[in-house]
Amino acid sequence: MDTSAYVNGAVEQTSTFADWVHGRDATARVPTCPKWTLADLVDHVGAVQRMVTMLVGERMSEPSEAFARYVPAPTDPAKWRAWLTDGAAEAKRAFESVADDTPVWDPSGGAAGVPFWSRRLFGEACVHRADAAVALGMRYELAPEDAVAAVEDWLANMTSAGYWQNRPAFADGMRGGGQTLHFHATDAAGEWLARREPDRVVLERTHTKADVAVRGPATDLLLVISRRRPLDEAPSLEVLGDRALFDHWIQHMDWVSD
Repeated sequence: MDTSAYVNGAVEQTSTFADWVHGRDATARVPTCPKWTLADLVDHVGAVQRMVTMLVGERMSEPSEAFARYVPAPTDPAKWRAWLTDGAAEAKRAFESVADDTPVWDPSGGAAGVPFWSRRLFGEACVHRADAAVALGMRYELAPEDAVAAVEDWLANMTSAGYWQNRPAFADGMRGGGQTLHFHATDAAGEWLARREPDRVVLERTHTKADVAVRGPATDLLLVISRRRPLDEAPSLEVLGDRALFDHWIQHMDWVSD
């Protein structure tokens, strides 16, 4: 997917999310993010989109001002839909005002800038819609190609130099001596090999033998590796090889806490 496809996808995912949460109980718990209520989830989704809008639209070279201008969600759930869809529309306009090579700060450590943020918005929207689905008892569906794109976002972020540097507990837990994990979507084109090294996790997009392989539908793969669904509740996924290595990986794939 290119930048515009990621952004358009984020707008679509946000629209569905907004419809789901509109007018719902702000105090409802979000089981997949145990410390959060539905109000916290809505606030996070909309506030992050607005922060990205500032970073991209104003071509920021560092994030402090965007963080300082945090925009909280309305306290009235009846205003959530408009707040969320307006924020997604503002983000789309911000991306339309820049080129892929426009210098913009990002936390990856690779100066990925505008393409990084477009992919991040899409991945965030997909995963947090899964949170809303669990909290509200909604059916979660995602096109296989979109699920592959969201898996790419998750794995690319978790294996980025910036994430390794900024999350010392993650780095300590993931240091290795070459252990390999292969992730394979079976209903759309998507394969990744993660290799745990002493100073980083290397991510390759390839098909090869590994110490453990996890294969199955892309949506189930996304939900399991993002810790939105336990592996034991995803019978469509097949684990071949060292299950303990995969369990260790999942234990450290927590985007929220560290």
